[in-house]
Amino acid sequence: MLGLEPLPLLYTAVSLVVAATVHEYAHAYAAVQLGDPTPRWLGRLTLNPLAHLDPLGSLLLLLAGFGWAKPVPVNPRHFRDPRQGMLLVALAGPLANVTLLAALGLVYRLGLLPAGGWVAELWLRMLYVNAVLAVFNLLPIPPLDGSRILGSLLRGEAEAAFNRVQPYGALVLLVLVAAGWLGPLLRPPVFWLIRWAVGA
Repeated sequence: MLGLEPLPLLYTAVSLVVAATVHEYAHAYAAVQLGDPTPRWLGRLTLNPLAHLDPLGSLLLLLAGFGWAKPVPVNPRHFRDPRQGMLLVALAGPLANVTLLAALGLVYRLGLLPAGGWVAELWLRMLYVNAVLAVFNLLPIPPLDGSRILGSLLRGEAEAAFNRVQPYGALVLLVLVAAGWLGPLLRPPVFWLIRWAVGA
């Protein structure tokens, strides 16, 4: 949990807006580059945060340390290879957050980060939120990006079995949250990513 003090909450909100916007824009950009005009038609090929933020997902990230934005609508029929296209579009969001994470880490590595104050605090929140969004969205649980990645790789009976459990993805996420398992599940890869970014 990230805390409800006014300033940390503000830093987290700013970090969420940036990280979620970059994440969803990357999905939209990848889809359009692969031949699907749907995100552009629906106004999602933009860095305007209002086009991407989901109220419930944003609130959960503020209060619980994880969350999501509005999914970018994609029509795989526009892709030359629908399976590969969906894989690349799904990967684009988490990779965008990892890229932003690496850029933030570079600021630290180059010694450009102030020793304290609001800039350092905001930087820490940005680092954490981008790591959380990247890892959380890579979980192979529908409707997260990880489930689309896994679904694009599976074949035959394995794919059919995975498709049968997809409607229960939201329930699985709720159980993980209610049981208190999601935090411990995310924490090791999140902090590994942060250590990787800052070179520590």
